[in-house]
Amino acid sequence: MKKRTPEQLRLLDQVEEIARALGETFAPFCEVVVHDLLDPQHAVLAIHNNLSGREVGHPATELGLARIMDPEYPAVLANYANQFADGRLAKSTSVGIKDANGKYIAALCLNVDLTLFQSFQTAMAQFVTVDRNASPQESLDPTGAELIRARIDQFAARLATSPRALKTADRRALLQELKGAGLLDMRRSAETIAAYLGVSRASVYAYAK
Repeated sequence: MKKRTPEQLRLLDQVEEIARALGETFAPFCEVVVHDLLDPQHAVLAIHNNLSGREVGHPATELGLARIMDPEYPAVLANYANQFADGRLAKSTSVGIKDANGKYIAALCLNVDLTLFQSFQTAMAQFVTVDRNASPQESLDPTGAELIRARIDQFAARLATSPRALKTADRRALLQELKGAGLLDMRRSAETIAAYLGVSRASVYAYAK
């Protein structure tokens, strides 16, 4: 193991603190690992929410070795596909840490177990599935409400915000756009807009003037 400078020791300590905080924040779905690249044979310096079965003192991964060999290796690799030893799929992010001389001395790695999320996604897909050929056919919405909400969503998306986060000036512009498209003439349009924006019907009428 190479001797570490005071600066390198400080960096390693800081990375360990960050790893501990991330581990506590994203438990139990995300494994957070600190790799000491100055000691590749025993690189795993700390591991939180152990999902991979590795232990402190285990050697560096291929990615760690690549950083040791090449200072120009990308500092951040985010959201790449990975896999645990037992076959579970994972999403990983790796951040390389350099010292003042531009040398990689550590890596902070996050490995998210996708198993639970995939199961949840499957369950949700099943839950939201409806049989549109079944009878009777009915709608619980006022006529045209879905179209109005879609136009509001499009307007908010152009401003990189959500319908309920629109500012007063934006709401006025939205109502003028809906008015120009003839959507305010639809049955119970004011109620639909008010409910979707989280404002009163009186405010909708005021914005539409």
